Amino acid sequence: MQRGQIMMQQPPFTPMVKRLVIANVAVWLLFQLLFGRLFDWNIVGNFGLVPYSVLMEFKLWQIFSYMFLHGGVLHLPFNMLMLWFIGSELELKWGSRFFLTYYLVCGVGAALIYLAVYTIFFMVGFRLEMAFVPVIGASGAVFGLLLAYGILFGERILYFMLLFPMKAKIFVLIIGLFELVMVLGGGQSGVANLAHLGGLISGFLFLWGSARWSSDQRKKRRKRNGPKLHLVIDNDQPDDDSKKYWN
Repeated sequence: MQRGQIMMQQPPFTPMVKRLVIANVAVWLLFQLLFGRLFDWNIVGNFGLVPYSVLMEFKLWQIFSYMFLHGGVLHLPFNMLMLWFIGSELELKWGSRFFLTYYLVCGVGAALIYLAVYTIFFMVGFRLEMAFVPVIGASGAVFGLLLAYGILFGERILYFMLLFPMKAKIFVLIIGLFELVMVLGGGQSGVANLAHLGGLISGFLFLWGSARWSSDQRKKRRKRNGPKLHLVIDNDQPDDDSKKYWN
């Protein structure tokens, strides 16, 4: 390891990350496995992100609920491990409230970008089957966390494909380019690359907007609390014009 490079260590299990992991696991166990099979509920169809349902049937809750659903054996553990390893570092730096806000903004933003791009696809007659294909998983929000990690901890060393060490900022750049290529190439079957890319874009826009807002607030505070000029009258001066000055 070269000087100045920092290895990523196992982070603690921070409070908000723990709550999000518990919520995701509980939804998967109780609703998708237990209630979904016991009562034959169409959980994914009603609470996953289905473009037709959101745009035509106005099931707007899907923009939020989809990120708490997962499919397959590896989908949930992978997302939760990423949430733990990356999210805990960010929560320690930001605090629980800002971290949760950022996480939800990335997840909802990924859904909105997915719907916006799908609408364009629909208008040009491209991939119409996407209208009825549900998107589920916390991946959009997790990709937003990954972007923030690459920005804030860019010099940390991550292992690409668990084998190749590289700086976090390079890792995030490669992931972003890969998702963009997959979207432009039509996407990979079973993987919502567009939602992943939407999470990256949402995270960038939110961080950029937050930085601009914080900068504007600091400027306003400096202007409000800065030095003020007062008219001072010095009666010891004989001349009337020299008796008055600004201080």
